[in-house]
Amino acid sequence: MDYAGFWVRFFAYLVDIIPLLILMLVVSMVMGEPLMSDDPTASAFGIADLVNLFAGMAYFAGFESSSYQATPGKMAVGLIVVDNTGRRLSFPRALGRYFAKIVSAMILLIGFIMVAFTARKQGLHDMIASTLVVRGKPGEVGYDADVFA
Repeated sequence: MDYAGFWVRFFAYLVDIIPLLILMLVVSMVMGEPLMSDDPTASAFGIADLVNLFAGMAYFAGFESSSYQATPGKMAVGLIVVDNTGRRLSFPRALGRYFAKIVSAMILLIGFIMVAFTARKQGLHDMIASTLVVRGKPGEVGYDADVFA
């Protein structure tokens, strides 16, 4: 398998985050919630934040478990997400990968930086969810005995 490195994955994420940021802005404006507040008594989380959380979950887990096996950003650079045996992700596994990204981010983004230094270019979230990000087209990557070598 041709594992995807840090920079190509970073670029794919930048492409993916644009529609989500636009959605976040629109939802916040429609809900009348400010994106930032100087008021220390303001609620830390609002309905817009909850809507945006579910939108992110649906976007990443939905696309990565779909027949596309990738988000639009990953598709743009020819990447797909597979399990450790090269198979398409189930929705629960893709959702687990999404939440594992929180762990990768919480430790000063080291979980993401690990992609640059691991043999199979896995971040901590990939290791937790037993996933790989590889170059390929949906359905063309399958079981690879080298994965278990």
